Amino acid sequence: MIEHDTIRLLRECDAGVKMGISSIDDVIDNVKSEDFRQKLSACKEKHEDIECKIRTNLNRFGDDGKEPNPMAKGMSWIKTNAKMAIDDSDKTVADLMTDGCNMGVKSLSKYLNQYKAADEESKDIAKKLIATESDLAIDIRMYL
Repeated sequence: MIEHDTIRLLRECDAGVKMGISSIDDVIDNVKSEDFRQKLSACKEKHEDIECKIRTNLNRFGDDGKEPNPMAKGMSWIKTNAKMAIDDSDKTVADLMTDGCNMGVKSLSKYLNQYKAADEESKDIAKKLIATESDLAIDIRMYL
């Protein structure tokens, strides 16, 4: 049971961290404020560090991880491009990123609760990813 829950939690973290990196990549070139761009870049680096830890742990179990849901990724891309076409301000980017962070925190918290038997290292990875998403949403409020 521990191994099963550990793998499932790590897979969900893998999909979440990939979605986060992709979302930052989708908007960072549109950001006008250098400070805002640096916040996004620093968050992307944190996501990449977490992704390495996830990959290392999944490799222990011979698991390939999980890609983000194609429908969710596609809908995110459409929403981002539609909103940016109407208004490409930092306010729009902050709004999109805040929504994404909130969805990430919500879904990862759900999986953390669902896979209670996961090992402590995997739970810590999930908690770190949740904190990273939550911190970004707070850090960019000034741009809303």
